[in-house]
Order: sequence, then C-alpha cells, then structure tokens
Amino acid sequence: MKSTIGITSYGAYIPNLIIRSEEIARAQQKDNAGLALGILQKTVPHIDEDTATLAVTAALQAKQRSVFPKTYETQNGALFIGSESHPYAVKPTGTIVHQALHLSPSCALADLQFACKAGTQGLQACFAYVQSGLSTYGLAIGADTAQSRPGDVLEYSAGAGSAAFFVGKDHCVAQLVSTHSYVTDTPDFWRRPHQEHPEHAGRFSGEPAYFHHIKSATISLLKKEHIDIKKIDHCVFHTPNAKFPKLIAQELGCSPQQLQHSLIVNRIGNTYAAASLLALVSVLDHAKKGEKILLTSYGSGAGADSFLFECTPELEVRRKKWNEFLHEQIEQCSVITYEEYRKNTV
Repeated sequence: MKSTIGITSYGAYIPNLIIRSEEIARAQQKDNAGLALGILQKTVPHIDEDTATLAVTAALQAKQRSVFPKTYETQNGALFIGSESHPYAVKPTGTIVHQALHLSPSCALADLQFACKAGTQGLQACFAYVQSGLSTYGLAIGADTAQSRPGDVLEYSAGAGSAAFFVGKDHCVAQLVSTHSYVTDTPDFWRRPHQEHPEHAGRFSGEPAYFHHIKSATISLLKKEHIDIKKIDHCVFHTPNAKFPKLIAQELGCSPQQLQHSLIVNRIGNTYAAASLLALVSVLDHAKKGEKILLTSYGSGAGADSFLFECTPELEVRRKKWNEFLHEQIEQCSVITYEEYRKNTV
C-alpha cells in the first residue's frame, strides 16, 4: 500500500574530471582490471572538492528544482548526509551543507556512516521523520570522494559524486510504496583509525556479503508488497562494479531492460554512498508516470536497504523545466592522466 510521502525533488553532481581504466592499467603496469569489472572510466574530484562541496552542489540543484524552496528555510527539517569520506573526523559535514543551503535552524541533523548504503539510510530516516510529523521535510544526501590504495584493484572503481533528495508529503515526483532493510555482521570492507586507505576481503565481498544482503532485502520487500519483480519497470542495485548488479538481477529474475538506466557505473565508477542514489537519479531522469522503481542499496559491514517507488504525473511535468541532467554532466567530463589523478587524490 502506498504511503503518503515521497521524493519531492532531487539533484546530482559529479566532478567533471574522469580517468580511463586503460590509463590506470598503464600506470600500474598490469592488465586492465577495469575491463573485467565492466568499468571504462571513473570520476575524479578536483583538488578543492570534498564530500561537503559535492553534497552542497547536488543539494542546490535539488532545491532549485523544488516547488517550494523557501519552505526549507522556515519550516522544521531533517538533514542526513551519508559518506565514507567526511572531511572531518570530528565536526559534522551536515552543518556546512545546512549553512550553505540556508536551511531553517530548526533541523534534525546527523552525519551517517554505513559504507555505501549510508545515503539510503539517510533517505529512510528522512521518510520516518516526515511520516511521523517530526519534520515538515527531509533532505537525504549520499556523497563521497572514494579512496583507494595506489595499485589496488579499487583504483579502477573508486569514484566521486553526490546525490540529494528532498522528502515530503506534497508535490512528490516519486511516491514511496515500501521500504525494508536487512543487516548482519559481515566484515567484507573496513578501514581502521589512522589508516589512509580502506581494505577489502576480495571475492568474499561478493558472497556472502553483497549478493546475500541485496537478495534478502529485495525478496523481503517484494513479499511484503505481494509484487512480482517482473511487474517493476526499473530496477536499481548497488554498483560496486558493473558485474555484480547484472548478476544479482539475473538471479532475481530481472531483464536487461529493467536495468538499462541504472547502470551508469561503467562511466563514473563506484561513488560509494552516492552510488545507488546516483543510479536512482539516472532512472528518475528517464522514468514515466505510473512506473515503479525498485532500489536496493548495499553497505559493507554489512547491510542492504530496499525501496519501492511509484512515479507520479508530476515527475514528467516538472522535468520538462529542468536542465543539466546526470547524463549531460557525464558527457561534459574532461579526461585526465594518471599523474593528474594522483595529484588530485593525495
């Protein structure tokens, strides 16, 4: 049964620098692992960009697209920012973003950390705040400047980007139908204090980590809503690479057509807490009224958040007035060398 809340506006931002997989392979003097991962290139932040600046830029686009942007400056709100790369160990990213957006000081605010699903965890929290009446609106942001050790396979995939979603009860472009989460203690990816780069458990990060959690969360949501996955128009699964979402989609019975707008990872890399949300942005940029969207994110450690949305007629109407969609941002990126890339990521 559809709830009375949903996404009222959304925005996205990726840095306009990319590095090709073959360029990383040249520098590593190894075979191009990006080809095996299905990643052709990834985004790279400018030297003056961090999670806070990425989050602000995406949220500004979402605010500009809103029907009532001034409401956010006067009404009670909730702001949650999920990231693995908050610029400060002690100091919230959220207050920086809050100030830049001129939001009301009557605001519940927190930085979240749950690997790549920290952004969708914030989205769930915003839905809960709005549904309960604690806040008039919510703003959920997933943003990351993902790090990788030079020479590690993650160097092919760890990208940068941000996606922002305003949540409310009026003027929804996509209505929330249902959400479900699934978690266990599965240590497939971690970074200890004072470590510069994360570590990972290699293939262990696939099964029993990624595949088990995505499958469990998704099946539980579908059973709860008594809906066949084939009846869903668009499916979004977390994209640590281009292989995993295709494999889990096949296992769950999805067709390639259901994935066609969400598989942008081959062009921007894995943007961690922003990855699933940027894939959702890509789908919303193309979806039509009445279409259903299934989104299941994944966060190492481990857990998955699954959502079912239904697009409203307002999505198509308002989208006609918007500009600079995500695919256009990707097309405007400039290619850089490995040497330039390392200067920007030290």
